[in-house]
Amino acid sequence: MGPFSLAPVSRLRSGGFTLIELLVVVALIAIATAVASLALRDPAASKLEHEATRLASLLESARAEARASGVAARWEPLSEQADGSGFRFVGLAANPPLPTRWLDASTSAQVIGARAVVLGPEPLIGEQRILLRLDDQRLTLATDGIGPFAVSNDSGTAR
Repeated sequence: MGPFSLAPVSRLRSGGFTLIELLVVVALIAIATAVASLALRDPAASKLEHEATRLASLLESARAEARASGVAARWEPLSEQADGSGFRFVGLAANPPLPTRWLDASTSAQVIGARAVVLGPEPLIGEQRILLRLDDQRLTLATDGIGPFAVSNDSGTAR
């Protein structure tokens, strides 16, 4: 072989990764990190959403019981009580009794425009809204009086 002969390709290539391969790996790591950070939710928001869903279920259960038994029933939020209760159902003789405590003790509620939420016995109860708070988070439970209570955002639309 002469002095100008070409060396085999396998000898010229040294070990390691190309720049393109490294850029692809860095891009994949960046995308995975972004997805993971977006998937993490504020724990207070999750707790408050759970409280709102639970309260909506309790209110609908009490509303159905009030209609079935023909008794006037209402739900009242309570300020801090010695026994730890945060709300009560008045007028129902539920057996077993409905819960009276929040899942998180720092949750609070306010009925907007009234002292209590009327649950029955009439099937049409009127438009009602409840504002729930946990730390700096806020959610609203609302009904138009015909449909069930549902979690809504600040503009009043159901989520």
